[in-house]
Amino acid sequence: MSDLATGQEISRPRQIIAAARALLEKEGPEALTMRRLADRVGFTAPSLYKYFPDKSSVVAALACEMLGEAAEVLDVAEREAPGSFSALAAAYRTYALAHPHLYLLTMGRPLHPATLTAGVQDAAAAPLFRAAGGDEDRGRAAWAFAHGMVVLELNGRFPPGTDLSAAWEAGIAAFTV
Repeated sequence: MSDLATGQEISRPRQIIAAARALLEKEGPEALTMRRLADRVGFTAPSLYKYFPDKSSVVAALACEMLGEAAEVLDVAEREAPGSFSALAAAYRTYALAHPHLYLLTMGRPLHPATLTAGVQDAAAAPLFRAAGGDEDRGRAAWAFAHGMVVLELNGRFPPGTDLSAAWEAGIAAFTV
Protein backbone atom coordinates (compact mmCIF):
# COMPACT_ATOMS: atom_id res chain seq x y z
CA MET A 1 0.00 0.00 0.00
CA SER A 2 1.28 3.50 -0.80
CA ASP A 3 0.42 6.96 0.46
CA LEU A 4 -1.59 8.76 -2.22
CA ALA A 5 -0.01 12.13 -1.43
CA THR A 6 3.62 11.01 -1.56
CA GLY A 7 3.55 7.75 -3.51
CA GLN A 8 5.70 6.23 -0.72
CA GLU A 9 5.07 2.78 0.66
CA ILE A 10 3.29 2.76 4.01
CA SER A 11 4.53 0.30 6.60
CA ARG A 12 2.18 -2.35 7.95
CA PRO A 13 2.06 -0.79 11.44
CA ARG A 14 1.25 2.59 9.86
CA GLN A 15 -1.50 0.97 7.75
CA ILE A 16 -2.96 -0.61 10.87
CA ILE A 17 -2.94 2.67 12.80
CA ALA A 18 -4.46 4.55 9.84
CA ALA A 19 -7.22 1.93 9.67
CA ALA A 20 -7.72 2.08 13.44
CA ARG A 21 -8.06 5.82 13.30
CA ALA A 22 -10.51 5.71 10.42
CA LEU A 23 -12.61 3.14 12.29
CA LEU A 24 -12.45 5.18 15.49
CA GLU A 25 -13.26 8.50 13.82
CA LYS A 26 -16.17 7.04 11.83
CA GLU A 27 -17.78 4.72 14.37
CA GLY A 28 -16.41 5.63 17.80
CA PRO A 29 -14.36 3.76 20.39
CA GLU A 30 -16.77 0.84 20.73
CA ALA A 31 -16.02 -0.12 17.12
CA LEU A 32 -12.28 -0.27 17.76
CA THR A 33 -11.75 -3.98 18.30
CA MET A 34 -8.88 -6.12 17.09
CA ARG A 35 -11.29 -8.23 15.03
CA ARG A 36 -12.85 -5.18 13.31
CA LEU A 37 -9.41 -3.71 12.76
CA ALA A 38 -8.12 -6.93 11.23
CA ASP A 39 -11.10 -7.05 8.88
CA ARG A 40 -10.48 -3.45 7.86
CA VAL A 41 -6.83 -4.10 6.90
CA GLY A 42 -7.50 -7.50 5.38
CA PHE A 43 -5.71 -9.56 8.03
CA THR A 44 -6.83 -12.28 10.34
CA ALA A 45 -7.04 -11.05 13.93
CA PRO A 46 -4.02 -13.14 15.02
CA SER A 47 -1.93 -11.53 12.25
CA LEU A 48 -2.38 -8.13 13.90
CA TYR A 49 -0.56 -9.40 16.96
CA LYS A 50 2.66 -9.56 14.93
CA TYR A 51 2.55 -5.77 14.86
CA PHE A 52 0.61 -4.82 17.99
CA PRO A 53 0.53 -7.18 20.98
CA ASP A 54 -2.89 -5.99 22.15
CA LYS A 55 -5.54 -3.33 21.77
CA SER A 56 -3.87 -1.10 24.36
CA SER A 57 -0.81 -0.84 22.11
CA VAL A 58 -3.04 0.32 19.25
CA VAL A 59 -4.65 2.87 21.59
CA ALA A 60 -1.18 4.06 22.67
CA ALA A 61 -0.18 4.55 19.03
CA LEU A 62 -3.37 6.51 18.40
CA ALA A 63 -2.68 8.61 21.51
CA CYS A 64 0.80 9.42 20.21
CA GLU A 65 -0.73 10.46 16.91
CA MET A 66 -3.26 12.72 18.64
CA LEU A 67 -0.68 14.31 20.93
CA GLY A 68 1.71 14.89 18.02
CA GLU A 69 -1.02 16.54 15.97
CA ALA A 70 -2.13 18.65 18.94
CA ALA A 71 1.47 19.77 19.43
CA GLU A 72 1.65 20.87 15.78
CA VAL A 73 -1.69 22.72 15.98
CA LEU A 74 -0.65 24.50 19.18
CA ASP A 75 2.78 25.36 17.77
CA VAL A 76 1.11 27.02 14.78
CA ALA A 77 -1.25 28.95 17.06
CA GLU A 78 1.69 30.04 19.21
CA ARG A 79 3.70 31.22 16.20
CA GLU A 80 0.71 33.19 14.90
CA ALA A 81 -0.06 34.77 18.30
CA PRO A 82 2.91 34.41 20.68
CA GLY A 83 1.94 34.20 24.35
CA SER A 84 -1.79 34.22 23.60
CA PHE A 85 -3.71 31.77 25.75
CA SER A 86 -6.80 32.75 23.77
CA ALA A 87 -5.23 31.58 20.49
CA LEU A 88 -4.04 28.35 22.09
CA ALA A 89 -7.44 27.64 23.66
CA ALA A 90 -9.17 28.25 20.33
CA ALA A 91 -6.77 25.93 18.51
CA TYR A 92 -7.12 23.26 21.23
CA ARG A 93 -10.92 23.40 21.08
CA THR A 94 -11.02 23.38 17.29
CA TYR A 95 -8.75 20.32 17.12
CA ALA A 96 -10.68 18.42 19.79
CA LEU A 97 -14.06 19.14 18.21
CA ALA A 98 -12.73 18.06 14.79
CA HIS A 99 -11.51 14.72 16.23
CA PRO A 100 -13.86 13.96 19.13
CA HIS A 101 -13.37 10.20 19.33
CA LEU A 102 -9.59 10.43 19.04
CA TYR A 103 -9.50 13.22 21.60
CA LEU A 104 -11.65 11.38 24.14
CA LEU A 105 -9.84 8.08 23.56
CA THR A 106 -6.54 9.80 24.31
CA MET A 107 -7.51 12.29 26.98
CA GLY A 108 -10.27 10.38 28.72
CA ARG A 109 -8.11 7.65 30.20
CA PRO A 110 -4.76 7.27 31.94
CA LEU A 111 -1.77 7.61 29.64
CA HIS A 112 1.22 5.54 30.59
CA PRO A 113 4.35 7.47 29.58
CA ALA A 114 6.24 4.24 28.86
CA THR A 115 3.76 3.46 26.05
CA LEU A 116 4.13 6.85 24.36
CA THR A 117 6.74 8.21 22.00
CA ALA A 118 9.34 10.02 24.09
CA GLY A 119 8.59 13.72 24.41
CA VAL A 120 5.19 13.70 22.71
CA GLN A 121 3.29 14.77 25.84
CA ASP A 122 5.81 17.49 26.63
CA ALA A 123 5.64 18.80 23.06
CA ALA A 124 1.85 19.08 23.26
CA ALA A 125 2.03 20.89 26.61
CA ALA A 126 4.96 23.20 25.83
CA PRO A 127 3.07 26.02 24.06
CA LEU A 128 0.61 26.29 26.94
CA PHE A 129 3.37 26.38 29.55
CA ARG A 130 5.16 29.07 27.55
CA ALA A 131 1.92 31.09 27.37
CA ALA A 132 1.65 30.72 31.15
CA GLY A 133 5.07 32.34 31.46
CA GLY A 134 6.66 29.08 32.53
CA ASP A 135 4.43 28.85 35.61
CA GLU A 136 3.63 25.12 35.68
CA ASP A 137 0.72 25.46 38.11
CA ARG A 138 -0.91 28.18 36.02
CA GLY A 139 -0.27 26.17 32.86
CA ARG A 140 -1.86 23.07 34.38
CA ALA A 141 -4.86 25.08 35.57
CA ALA A 142 -5.29 26.60 32.10
CA TRP A 143 -5.06 23.15 30.50
CA ALA A 144 -7.59 21.80 33.00
CA PHE A 145 -9.98 24.59 32.03
CA ALA A 146 -9.60 23.93 28.28
CA HIS A 147 -9.76 20.16 28.69
CA GLY A 148 -12.79 20.31 30.98
CA MET A 149 -14.65 22.63 28.64
CA VAL A 150 -13.90 20.41 25.65
CA VAL A 151 -14.96 17.21 27.41
CA LEU A 152 -18.18 18.79 28.65
CA GLU A 153 -18.90 20.11 25.17
CA LEU A 154 -18.14 16.81 23.45
CA ASN A 155 -20.34 14.94 25.91
CA GLY A 156 -23.23 17.38 25.50
CA ARG A 157 -23.16 18.31 29.19
CA PHE A 158 -24.04 21.99 28.85
CA PRO A 159 -27.71 22.95 29.09
CA PRO A 160 -29.45 23.67 25.78
CA GLY A 161 -28.94 27.25 24.69
CA THR A 162 -25.72 27.73 26.64
CA ASP A 163 -23.51 30.35 25.04
CA LEU A 164 -20.35 28.26 24.87
CA SER A 165 -18.39 31.07 23.23
CA ALA A 166 -19.14 33.31 26.21
CA ALA A 167 -18.12 30.55 28.63
CA TRP A 168 -14.85 30.05 26.75
CA GLU A 169 -14.20 33.79 26.71
CA ALA A 170 -14.80 34.02 30.48
CA GLY A 171 -12.42 31.14 31.15
CA ILE A 172 -9.78 32.53 28.83
CA ALA A 173 -10.05 35.94 30.50
CA ALA A 174 -9.29 34.30 33.85
CA PHE A 175 -5.94 33.08 32.47
CA THR A 176 -5.03 36.20 30.53
CA VAL A 177 -2.68 38.52 32.35
